[in-house]
Amino acid sequence: MILGLDIGGTKTAVVVGTKRGEILSRLQFATNSERGFEIVFGELSTTIAQAMSESPEPVKAISVSIGGPLDILKGVIHSPPNLSGWNNIPLKDLLVKRFSLPVFVEHDGNAGALAEFYFGAGRGCRNIVFLTMGTGLGAGLILDGRVYRGTTDTAGELGHIRIAEDGPLCYGKSGSLEGYGSGRGMAKLAGMLFPSLWNDSTTVSDVYSAWKQGSPEAQQVFERAGFYLGRGFAMIADLINPERIVLGGLGIRIGDAFLPSAEKVFRREALPQSSAACSIVPAQLGEAIGDVASICAALDQGGMMEKVG
Repeated sequence: MILGLDIGGTKTAVVVGTKRGEILSRLQFATNSERGFEIVFGELSTTIAQAMSESPEPVKAISVSIGGPLDILKGVIHSPPNLSGWNNIPLKDLLVKRFSLPVFVEHDGNAGALAEFYFGAGRGCRNIVFLTMGTGLGAGLILDGRVYRGTTDTAGELGHIRIAEDGPLCYGKSGSLEGYGSGRGMAKLAGMLFPSLWNDSTTVSDVYSAWKQGSPEAQQVFERAGFYLGRGFAMIADLINPERIVLGGLGIRIGDAFLPSAEKVFRREALPQSSAACSIVPAQLGEAIGDVASICAALDQGGMMEKVG
């Protein structure tokens, strides 16, 4: 049994799963990181203890999926934009001390990429890029069959790339890819384009509901988001030449609103050889991807996938 932690800005899930990607149990609580790390870690520890006590077999490792920036092998969290107050948190050491188990930590983009590579849309591929597309936007890169983390574990922070001269203020700059490709960014984009309709309390679900009802304003929001996402996809394809760009989060839930526009721009902007070799698909694991991704740090770093037939 592997205990997986999917720690996000909105919610934290604690699951028990197997080396074959089967999720046996799941508990969840609202992260509310503004409460401060100590309080969140206390609730996390209580939830972990409950999950372990209910596991059908003893848990052998703890596996964490969390947003960056972070030092992956040391398991130190360096102020993720969606986890306020998590500044230089030695999460791995704290969990080892608390539960006396091996702990493996991975960037949520890398963890999602591993989940799709092992069990989803990336099976049979050598090169895939996974985009988280949640509250924020991160990516995981599988190159030649292995996770690529970069020199300082910050490879895949595609949300930080400035894709436009102006746009929603996300990830420290206006016009970033996160501003056009994340839930927070798309909601802000709606408020920027149509302030009489949407404001700071708007969520991307509100805009999507309006789009489903035929709102021309919502259609413009998603067309604008899709335009810049398409440019981002083209940059990824030209730089990395993957077989798949796999979309988590919004790509699973509301892809019908922005993907047609993004796909059109992608095919126009990318090199023909790159675009012809690359498909853009929602995560095959669907809404289960966060749970499966949360156990993948242990599968990858702990070598447990070697036992899988």
